[in-house]
This record gives sequence, C-alpha cells and structure tokens, in this order.
Amino acid sequence: MSATAVVAAGSATTFTGTTIKNSKTVLTPTSLQGLSLPEAKRSLSHSFFVDNNKKATRRRLDITARTAGASKQIEVEVDKPLGLTLGQKPGGGVLITGIEGGGNAARAGLKVGDQVLYTSSFFGDELWPADKLGFTKTAIQAKPDSVYFVVSRGAEVDARATHICLDCGYIYTLQKPFEEQPDTYSCPQCQAPKKRFAKYDVNTGKAIGGNLPPIGVIIGLVAGVGAVGALLVYGLQ
Repeated sequence: MSATAVVAAGSATTFTGTTIKNSKTVLTPTSLQGLSLPEAKRSLSHSFFVDNNKKATRRRLDITARTAGASKQIEVEVDKPLGLTLGQKPGGGVLITGIEGGGNAARAGLKVGDQVLYTSSFFGDELWPADKLGFTKTAIQAKPDSVYFVVSRGAEVDARATHICLDCGYIYTLQKPFEEQPDTYSCPQCQAPKKRFAKYDVNTGKAIGGNLPPIGVIIGLVAGVGAVGALLVYGLQ
C-alpha cells in the first residue's frame, strides 16, 4: 500500500500500512501573534524608531572595545587640549594622523591611524558623524572642555602616516609610498613642494630629521634681514 500524506489545518496525518502517526506543528508564542499585518508592521516600526532614537540621543556609553572581525570600535572622552592631529582619509573619512606623546589623547588610548567615526556635537549631547575634516574640526573647536570620540581601529584603518609637511603639519597617509611620488608632488593642504616633507614618527607625532623651519619663517627672516640692511644703508647715507 502506497503512503499517502494528508495536510489539513496545520495537522499532518500519514497512513503507512496499519500505522497511524499524528503530528501537529507547535507555534512558539511571540509578541506579534494575534496582531494583523498592518498592526505588526506598526509595532515593528515603532520599536525600530524608539531604539534608533535612544541610540541617537545617548551620549555616554561604557568605554569598551567592541570586536568586529579584525577591527574594533572604541569610545573615549578626551579633555582639552586634545593633543592630536586630524587628517582627511583618502576616499572619505577622518583619521588621527598625529598624537602628542603624553598628551590627553595618548592617555585616553587613542593612536595614530584610528579612524574617527563620531565626535561630540556643539548642540547638546548628540554625536555627529565625522566624514568631513573641516566640519569635524569646527565641531571639536566649538566644544569648550572635552570631546567624545568614537573611533575604529584595526583592519578598516589603512592609514600609513610616513611623512609630514614641515610648513603646515599635513600628514601623508596615502597607500602609495611617498618616495614614489613625482618631484612635482605638492602638499594638498598648503601647496608646499615635496622637499618640504620630512619622515614622520608616529609615536612622537613629530618629524624625523626635519630641522628646516617652515617656509613662512624663512621668508620672514629674509624680509627682516633685507629691511635691516635697507635701514643701515639709508642710515649711512
């Protein structure tokens, strides 16, 4: 005798020879059972909105490192003066390109290469995304006492801070080695030539062997010497 399956109203009855087995599907109760589809959608939408609203308005979170694969997200509050330098990440985003040894940022655990995801805003206790360098700097400067940072560290951080511009402090973080840049390369921030860059020490946040003063200082010294010489000449006449 062939097996025949009959399904009706959530119950399954199977006849195999003279053996009869009844099995019923047991549903696990949920908070959405008994609601119509529109009601369930409204419930889910409300829960999502409330959860997002809490995340958007909360300021202080436990200072923890949440592991996500090979990278982790870190949240710290840093008192001013911060003792750090920010730079624009190629392709978008903001990176920490310099840390002052023994400064507040270093004591808080921030490191060169950390990608800044959020910072304190100057409107209440909100956190703002750090996607543009200029806007992020403005928001940080507007905070009078301390700044809250959410940074990402690990596989997603591809900063290679190897050189620093002696004129404006711009940190070179491109994946292309600095030595492979052509002689016509100039600082994207102040247009200083390639020879105005020095090797960068990520631990101290300072140039290595970069003893030349900024070009503005050199021009000022030359102008000053010229002015003194002119005064002497006219004085002798």
